[in-house]
Amino acid sequence: MKWNDHYERSTVSAQTAVKAIKSGDRVVLAHACGEPKGLVAAMVERAAELRGVEIVHMVSMGKAPYCLPEYSESFRHNSLFVGATSRQAVNEGRGDYTPCFFSEIPLLFRHNVLPVDVALIQITPPDKQGFVGLGISVDYTKQAASSGKTVIAQVNPHAPRTGGDCSLHVTDINYFVHSDDPLIELSPPKIGDTEKAIGKNVASLVRDGDCLQLGIGAIPDATLTFLQDKNDLGIHSEMISDGVMHLAEKGVVTCRKKSFHHNKIVITFAMGTGQFYNWLDNNTMIEMYPVDYTNNPANIAQNDNVVSVNSALCVDLLGQVAADALGPRQFSGVGGQVDFVRGARMSKGGRSIIALPATASKGMVSRIVSGFERGQAVTTSRYDVDYVVTDHGVAHLRGKTSAQRAEALIAIAAPEFRDQLSAEFKETYVAGSAHSKGA
Repeated sequence: MKWNDHYERSTVSAQTAVKAIKSGDRVVLAHACGEPKGLVAAMVERAAELRGVEIVHMVSMGKAPYCLPEYSESFRHNSLFVGATSRQAVNEGRGDYTPCFFSEIPLLFRHNVLPVDVALIQITPPDKQGFVGLGISVDYTKQAASSGKTVIAQVNPHAPRTGGDCSLHVTDINYFVHSDDPLIELSPPKIGDTEKAIGKNVASLVRDGDCLQLGIGAIPDATLTFLQDKNDLGIHSEMISDGVMHLAEKGVVTCRKKSFHHNKIVITFAMGTGQFYNWLDNNTMIEMYPVDYTNNPANIAQNDNVVSVNSALCVDLLGQVAADALGPRQFSGVGGQVDFVRGARMSKGGRSIIALPATASKGMVSRIVSGFERGQAVTTSRYDVDYVVTDHGVAHLRGKTSAQRAEALIAIAAPEFRDQLSAEFKETYVAGSAHSKGA
């Protein structure tokens, strides 16, 4: 059968397509802004007919109605990265969180640790050979489609087509649903004075020709604004947004110095504005690959001078990073932080940076802490951390003793907390202190 015969025969309405979902199925959704909104809405419309459907994905940029209490008998969310729309369900016990590195998620599907019954994905229209692109979500989405017993694709002409390993053939897909929905967009964050100070400090560690991994949010975006005087920067990152587009257009990001995927920006997913998505489309500089390729530390390290920039909720005086939980409450997930911290450390000339504001709660709470709360999970170990940056400076931890680390971290805490942190460090960790004597 010709591919276009299969495509035409398998093109149905969203309501018809999601009838393939049965009670008890595990349904994997394409990631972040790549979520097929129409298919999700049609699935939720069937809530009264369904029981115990497990919804699996990383961060949702959609409304995630399946997380609402009224649908708790029909759907249970299993989050691989908790986001704003799924956080309440997870922390109230109506959803679950599965800790895992971003790079390992495809393996969970491929090896049937998490068997995929149905994959809901978003694709470009097919080309002349019947191949479709996965748009702005390749990451684990490609493997979910490859492993899924049933694959339902929302065909969206707004989805950008890129190079790399990011396509499927229409014969690998069971149902097609046409949609003209705009892609989910991520507006640029507001950058305040704190973020500017952090961004300037981070940028001071970046040299001409470095290969960058940047996360998402105000701090990475602020960092990019301080890199406009750099030359020949490269990008190997799990994601990018509008800020990288602007630096590429200005000739700052060229990827000419990259030793792995020379001249190419390598990513696994994208989030940004409509203008950014249009820039990605058929841009020969962009290559997108599954996340077990982009985030594999051994692949990352094939680039020299990798600089990874990731965020945290707090850092303790040993150098441990808590980036995904607030005390015992799950806030987000590990994502690709550890993948890139380790990849940067393995890279010749590489540097890993953890960046965060010195305070929270309008300056009332220090984010440099003497110790974590009971139940607080460690995201990145003290053995992996290189630099920690706040709006008050830069602490270089690699090769430093525990006491030297604490001294460096206290120096970049907000001034009003430094004496307290020094006292708490001595009380807790220094031999001969009153605490160690059992006083």
